[in-house]
Amino acid sequence: MSARRLSRGAAAPGHRAPVAVGAAAATHAAETVRSRLGVRSPVAAIVLGSGLGALAERLADATRVPYAEIPGFHAPNVEGHRGELLHGTLAGREVLLLAGRFHMYEGHDARTAAFPVRVVHALGARVLFLSNAAGGIRRTFAPGDLMRIADHINLMFRNPLIGPLEPGEPRFPDMSAPWTPRLATLLEAAAGETGVALRSGVYAGLLGPSYETPAEVRMLERLGADAVGMSTVPEVIVAAALGMEVAGISCITNHAAGITAAPLDHAEVMEVGARAAGAFCALVERWVARL
Repeated sequence: MSARRLSRGAAAPGHRAPVAVGAAAATHAAETVRSRLGVRSPVAAIVLGSGLGALAERLADATRVPYAEIPGFHAPNVEGHRGELLHGTLAGREVLLLAGRFHMYEGHDARTAAFPVRVVHALGARVLFLSNAAGGIRRTFAPGDLMRIADHINLMFRNPLIGPLEPGEPRFPDMSAPWTPRLATLLEAAAGETGVALRSGVYAGLLGPSYETPAEVRMLERLGADAVGMSTVPEVIVAAALGMEVAGISCITNHAAGITAAPLDHAEVMEVGARAAGAFCALVERWVARL
């Protein structure tokens, strides 16, 4: 293939052609979803991380569309991420569920990884709930613990807002309170009402896909991180730029490297996530009822 023909927009062999993932593309994708699912006024959009997809089974009157059929979305290639956008009711409230996410370690840039947040915002959601599986850095954490994300550290060294300024968004969004205190209070109240033990802490986002070394975990501990994972940060940054309220939970699926001598394995992540699913679902359902 000639260089001239490549310059007219064809992707080079082995490279995916770029896809628009800004505000206009989000509006187009939202129109596609609305025509399929009949979305009206969702009180929240909920992103389900690795091993936490059981919440989708609690959705009443559920309709769904695969990610592969939504413009700008990608089918996840990671176990535990179903790759569907669902619409229905939870605790009697209209919600959107993103069953899985596509990660930067799969080869996506930060803007693409955060694109679903733009789409649910275009669908009317103004509250975003993020969940993930994470390694526990704080030494008092145990596998199966649920941690409310109080703050985060972006060590992905990527920002989804780099590039053209989107209409109506600030060039320099305030990140002094990206995890909304009002929603945190509701989560704590929901935990008390359901009897779910809820920790709180700081989430560190790294690129992955390799797990951290013991030296890196010691560094993260000194930086003030309580848990570490490979997602979530691009999403909350875009949500902040859009003026959305955000809450989040990390399911601590394992001790981070060096905290114990045990090796790390994604199968363990899935197993612990499944064990924590009951408490996670009860907590989020009660939280939705309180919105």
